[in-house]
This record gives sequence, C-alpha cells and structure tokens, in this order.
Amino acid sequence: MAQAKVLIAGGGIGGLTAALCLAQRGLQVELFEQAVAFGTAGAGIQLSPNGSRVLHELGLEAALRAHAFLPIGTQFRQWRSGRVIAESELGQRCVEEFGAPYYHVHRGDLMQVLVSAARAEPAIVLHTAARVTQFEQTGTGVVVQVQRSGESHSHTHSETRRGNLLIGADGIHSAVRDVLWGNEEPQFTGNVAWRAMVPVERLPKDLIRPMSTAWWGPAKHFVHYYVRGGALVNCVCVVEKDGWEVESWTERGDQHELQADFSGWHPDVQQLIDNVDKDSLYRWALFDRAPMDAWRQGRVSLLGDACHPTLPFMAQGAAMAIEDAAVLAGCLAANVDAEGALQRYEDLRRKRTADIQQGSRRNASVFHLSGVKAWLRDRGAGRASKGTMRRLFGYNALTAANE
Repeated sequence: MAQAKVLIAGGGIGGLTAALCLAQRGLQVELFEQAVAFGTAGAGIQLSPNGSRVLHELGLEAALRAHAFLPIGTQFRQWRSGRVIAESELGQRCVEEFGAPYYHVHRGDLMQVLVSAARAEPAIVLHTAARVTQFEQTGTGVVVQVQRSGESHSHTHSETRRGNLLIGADGIHSAVRDVLWGNEEPQFTGNVAWRAMVPVERLPKDLIRPMSTAWWGPAKHFVHYYVRGGALVNCVCVVEKDGWEVESWTERGDQHELQADFSGWHPDVQQLIDNVDKDSLYRWALFDRAPMDAWRQGRVSLLGDACHPTLPFMAQGAAMAIEDAAVLAGCLAANVDAEGALQRYEDLRRKRTADIQQGSRRNASVFHLSGVKAWLRDRGAGRASKGTMRRLFGYNALTAANE
C-alpha cells in the first residue's frame, strides 16, 4: 500500500495518531476535522504503556514528558474511611516490566503534541471546519463529500475529495459509521459522570498522593490524579442516577449538586470538590454501546470511539484508539490489498476492544457495590488488579500486524 492516500474523518486523538502512524509507514494522509480548530479542551487521560509505547515510537516522548505527570502507582480506597483496598506500583517498575511509562496527561496537552507533530509531517494534510458527510466507493478508492464551513457556520459549501481508503475516526456520533451501518441506539447506563480540575495551589501540601486514586462507594465512585506536570488534579466522579440523560462533554455542572452527591464521603474527597475550578466543571450521562459485529465495508473502516466507544471504568478509551492506529498502519504496510488489510486490522482488533468494552461495563457495577458484596470485592481486588495490568499493558500494537 505504499504511496496510497488514506482519508481520515475526525481529528481527535485516534485520528491524529492514525495519521502519524500511517505517514511513518510511507502513506499519504488527508484528515478532516469538523471543528474550526483542533480541540484542546477536555479532562485528564490515563495513558498506559500499551498506548505510550506507540507515541514514543512516533518520536513524541520528549514532548509528552514536557506536559505529563508520571504517577508512582494506582490505588483503590474505601469511600468513607479512606482505607486502602488495593495498590499497584507503576513508575519505574512499569517501564521495566512493560517497556514504556504510564502517563497522566491533560487531553489538551496531548492534542497539542499530536497536532504539532502532524503539521510538521509533509505526508499529512490537515483540514479544519471540514466534516465528511457522505462517501461512495469505486473500484479503486473512495470519493467523499466534505462539508466546509467558516467560524460562524453560516456559510457552508461541499467539496469532493478522493483517496484509496477512508477511516472513520469521527467519534461516538460517527457519521461514517452511520453511513456504513445506520444509526445505533445507545443504552443509558444509569450513571452520570462529573469531571473537573482542581488547581494544586488551592490544596494543602501533599493532600493528594502522586498516584491515580479511585474511591469506591455505594452507587458511586470518585477518581483523581495529577495532570499538567502536577499543577492540576483531574477529578472524575460517577454517580448512579436517573432522570438526566444528556450525552455531552460540554454540559456545565453545578458545584453544589456535586457536593450533595458526595456528602458524607472522606474529607479528602470533600476538599477536592470544595476547591474545583468551577469553569472546568462538567457532567455528562454515560451511554453504553454493544460491540459491533463488523466495522468494515469495502475500502471504508472505523477506528476508536467510532467503532468501540468505551465507558471510562478501565481508563482505556484513548489507549484503544492509539492501539487501533498502530495496528491499522501495520496492516496497510504489510498488505498490498487494501480491503484485505482493513479486514486484517479489524480481525486483530475486534475481540480486544470488545473485551475492554465489556470489562468497563462490568467495572461500572463492581466499583459501586455495597455491603457483603463490597467486602468480597475488596478481598480479591489486589490480585484482580495485577492480572488486569499484565493483560492490558503487555499488548504491543506495534508488532500485532506481524504476529
């Protein structure tokens, strides 16, 4: 597939990483992002070794380290007493065992790293304010219709672009997936998630340990960790509740409601909530989507949230999209037949991503247990955590296409 042109719909983490991986393998890329600028908003991301090794292979280690935070471990704690239920070591041990570090990074910082790298790559052409709306396949390629708009979106026009392949990396509401497979009806999980940032200068010194901490409680849980080199604490708070089902990352949250949701929880949790940056406080309803039976039709396939949107209970959403990007590039580099390469990519990725989707769904229940069930969960948490880490972090997307 050398010198082939790949069209990518969507300029998020998955789309940009795919563009870089494909360019590194000698392919030409044209990427279309519907927003007028590449997004730098968002929350923190836990980037485990299965994702960071791909970014390091792209030459991004120095840029990542300039922005990220390197946690020493991960920890689960009891919601009221603060008792440590289980703890795992990360840091240098993670590098020694898995060959790559575990990062905490602000999504905006990661996006800036990826966008800068893509703009510096001659084989990649980036478009903003450009949304892929329709496409047709020919015997040798794909013809896409791109809706172009200005900042006001009051004036739009349509353009035609041609390539050998089209990859839909256009997120959970993917237009490419809809054209391929029709609209999908997601199911509300009964969980509402909050996200917020807390400036470290507002907190007592050493209140927050340099690790990812998840507090487990009845019908809710609270996760926090440092980002931006330790200047901010990223908080993700999930509560079981009905009657509010807005699936949007840009819906503002109310601090008083968040305080009420976690009333009676440990003082460390209360202190974080009391000191959140109100401008960074958002909430969204969590919807679940079943694993897809197939991603590809002809010369068109999907990547990341477009084909396997994942609940945030294993911290693997970004890593799965990054893995997709590396495996896709490996398959296209190793196979002269475009459709065969896309099928090989799907065959290699479908089960792993489905397992992560299903595991995240299970965790939504496991984290929120109470009574005897919670006690039994806590007794086995340490063993379960270590086994999960080996299975997740040991995966090498850079060599998967050759195995």
